[in-house]
Amino acid sequence: MAPALQPVRGTRDLIGEDAARYAHVVATARRVSALYGFAEWQTPIFEDTRVFSRTLGETSDVVTKEMYTFEDRGGDSVTLRPEGTAGVCRALITNGLTQTLPQKVFYAGPMFRYERPQKGRYRQFHQIGIELLGPSVPLADAEVIAAGWQILNELGIAQDVVLNINTLGDAESRANYRAALVEYFTRHEASLSADSKMRLDKNPLRILDSKDEGDQALVVDAPVIYAHLTESAAAFYNELKAALTAFGVLFTENPRIVRGLDYYNHTAFEFVTTALGAQGTVLAGGRYDGLVEQMGGPNVAGIGWGAGIERLSMLIAAPGQASVPVAVIPMNDSFSGPALDVLKSLREAGVSAETAYSGNAKKRLERANKSGAKFAVLVGEDIKLKNLADGAQQDVALADLPGLLLQ
Repeated sequence: MAPALQPVRGTRDLIGEDAARYAHVVATARRVSALYGFAEWQTPIFEDTRVFSRTLGETSDVVTKEMYTFEDRGGDSVTLRPEGTAGVCRALITNGLTQTLPQKVFYAGPMFRYERPQKGRYRQFHQIGIELLGPSVPLADAEVIAAGWQILNELGIAQDVVLNINTLGDAESRANYRAALVEYFTRHEASLSADSKMRLDKNPLRILDSKDEGDQALVVDAPVIYAHLTESAAAFYNELKAALTAFGVLFTENPRIVRGLDYYNHTAFEFVTTALGAQGTVLAGGRYDGLVEQMGGPNVAGIGWGAGIERLSMLIAAPGQASVPVAVIPMNDSFSGPALDVLKSLREAGVSAETAYSGNAKKRLERANKSGAKFAVLVGEDIKLKNLADGAQQDVALADLPGLLLQ
C-alpha cells in the first residue's frame, strides 16, 4: 500500500472545532464591520506579481523572502497573495471605483507566505481585514481602529489585548526622521545585522522593526519620530488620539511601531497580546495614502488593518455547538416517501433536520438518542413528535411541526 498523502508543510485542515472557531471569527467580523458601513469584497487569491512587488517594497521581507511567486503556463509571473490591502486597491482601480469614494471594504480569506511554521502561523493562513479608501482625515483612522476594537470585544478577547499606536508622519516628517536614523545607525553600522545594513541605505525605518537581538539593543536608544514631526503631522496625530478617546478606545503610544510594509504613512497601530505566551500581534494596520497612486491610479487616501484568524481563534472561547438536528424516522420502508416530505418541510421552515440512511425504526431511534437530538419525528400513518428526553410523544399535523420545534 502506498503511504498516505499528507498536507503540505505549513498548511492544515479546518475541521470540527477549528472550523467552528474560524467561522465564528469571520461571522463576528463581518457583522461588526457592517455596523460601520463596510461591504464585503472578494479578490483573487493570486495576482500579477507587480501588485505586490511594486507596493510592498522591493526590500521588504515579504517580497525578498516570503512570496509564493511562479510563472504560469502563459509565461506571466503571478503571486499568491501575501496580504489583502494591495489586492483591494488594485480592485478599486480596475473596477473604476476611484471616482465613487469613500469605499469601505471588508474581506476574509486565505493568504500565503513562505515562513517557518510555528504556533499560530502557517504558510497558508487566513485573515480578516477592513480598508477605508478616500478620506484623509484622522477621524477615518479612528473609526477603522474602533471597528477593530469592537470586533475583538465581541469575540470576548478585548481584555487580553493592548492597542499600541504611533505616527509615521507626512513625507517631510519622515525625511527628517530618516536623516536622524541614518546618522544614528551609521555610527553603529558595525553592530547591525546584515539585513539592517542593507536597510540602512534603502529604508532605515525598517531597522526599528528588526527581530535581530543586536538590532533591537541598538533600537532602544534610537531617535523617535515625535521630535521630527511637522506641525500638520503633529496635529493629525493629536486629532487621532482625541477621536480614539471619544470612541472609548484605550491606547498606548509606542514610537517603535513602523509596520513591516513600505506603503504606510501617518497612523500605524497594533493590537498585541501576551495571552499566547510571547507578545504577539493579533490585529494591525495603518494609513497608506500613496498606495493607490503607486499602483497606477489617482491619489486616493487609505487606512486599514488585517488580523490573523488563526491567532484570534486561539484566543476565543470555543463557540457554542450548533443545534442538534431533529431526527426524522420513517416507521417502515413504506413511509420513506412521506418522511422525505417531512424533512423538506422542516428545512424550508428553518428547522435543522436529518434522517438515518438505513436501518429499521428501532435502530434509527437508538441513533437519534446517541446523537443528542432532543426530538424525533416518527412518520407512519400519523406523524408523532417524540421528546427524546422523557419519552413523551404527541400526534401533530405537518403544518404545526415547525412552530412546535422553533419555540
